Amino acid sequence: MGLLSVDTSEKNTAVLEIEIAKNIFDETVTKIFRSKSANMSVPGFRKGKAPRNIIEKMYGKGVFYEDALNELLPSAVDEALEESKIKAVSRAEVDVKSIGEEGQGVVITAKYFVKPEVEIKNYKDLEASKTIVTVSDSDIDKEIEAVRKRNARSIEVSDRAAQTGDEAEIDFEGFIENVPFEGGKGENHKLKLGSGQFIPGFEDQIVGKNTGEEFDVRVNFPEDYHSEDLKGKPAAFKVRLNSLRYEELPEVDDEFAQDVSDFQTLEEYRADIKAKIQEKNNSRSEYSVEEQLVDGIAANLEADIPEIMFTTEVDNQFQDYAYRMQSQGIDMNLYMQYTGMTAESIREQFRVTAERQVKTRLALEKIVELENIEATDEELEEEFGKIAETYKMEPDEVKEKMDAALVRTDLAIRKAVDFVKANAKITEVEKTLEEFEEELRKNNRGEIIEEDEDGEDFESE
Repeated sequence: MGLLSVDTSEKNTAVLEIEIAKNIFDETVTKIFRSKSANMSVPGFRKGKAPRNIIEKMYGKGVFYEDALNELLPSAVDEALEESKIKAVSRAEVDVKSIGEEGQGVVITAKYFVKPEVEIKNYKDLEASKTIVTVSDSDIDKEIEAVRKRNARSIEVSDRAAQTGDEAEIDFEGFIENVPFEGGKGENHKLKLGSGQFIPGFEDQIVGKNTGEEFDVRVNFPEDYHSEDLKGKPAAFKVRLNSLRYEELPEVDDEFAQDVSDFQTLEEYRADIKAKIQEKNNSRSEYSVEEQLVDGIAANLEADIPEIMFTTEVDNQFQDYAYRMQSQGIDMNLYMQYTGMTAESIREQFRVTAERQVKTRLALEKIVELENIEATDEELEEEFGKIAETYKMEPDEVKEKMDAALVRTDLAIRKAVDFVKANAKITEVEKTLEEFEEELRKNNRGEIIEEDEDGEDFESE
């Protein structure tokens, strides 16, 4: 097996002409004959006893060729690709040109799309703004309030009627024109009054009722309700209020600080929360700077990028998204059915980020080349150690499972980002936390973390 020629005359493509030697092909065909003939029936012969020439005469000379090619092609194509030194960005489109002509073996072509030639006009002195976040007392109070809610006591109400903010446990059954409708019945359902979980007006009619009371609730389904059968229709619910509870929040004092953290005083606890907020937002600010610079180098990229590179990245992002959904116990088909989306519409949403990812990678790879950036052996070993720690594996096991060359390339890419950042003009701007998060939302930079009510992001261990 060997590479005969490489044709790069067509833009962004390479066609490899590959030969599989006659003796190798013949040996493989013979092997396939021996494994397949045992199950072949030929008139006049016992099953599996017909000679090869008789089988070929009956079924055609090439009866075993396809199986032989299927066995030989993967390694033949991979070896030729490695020998050619081309940088393929697609799978091979394989075509058989000849089999056994003039004493030859097999000649095939493998067509690839290849990585485009890249130019980058400028990657030094790029401009970016770095936000210095000012942490205010109200930011700290917000986190403390979240921790208070997490540590609230749930107390049963026995001496008053329901109020907004209470958690009511109810039984209910809904009727439209005195006929029960599907999905309109529930028992021991917990509902926080004022949360807006139920149809508008439903929760308001529970307020003022007492535990054990049975009553009717009358509402109209919204015109934009998701069920066509219920849109805009009046409904009556028979409701029983089984119980009421409310949350009692702890006082914010030194005792509270001791209960929820390792600190002895509220002052120390507040200082720790402030430091954690500052640390997180410093990290987000650095990430925002990198994203601005990445946008800058991508904008300065000049390359005729094959479409296959974008569609492949969209495929990768879609598969990653489906995997994340599955890991959360969400079936992708049911999700699409519920949301009315299709695989194609979801893929379309990934198109912009996929294009940006491809362009960014090409630009950074070019910077690695221009600046002779390399990852050292020590950095590679350190990266293997980090991966091993993340996945609870031994470093040697990680090395066996991962391509060291790819890991080294990724490390060089990261160093290219650091190089661009070190050579950029970065202006510092002070903003409040609220202003900074609004900036991130507006520019869609990075993940905006909406703080949970339980305040886990900043709770001290």
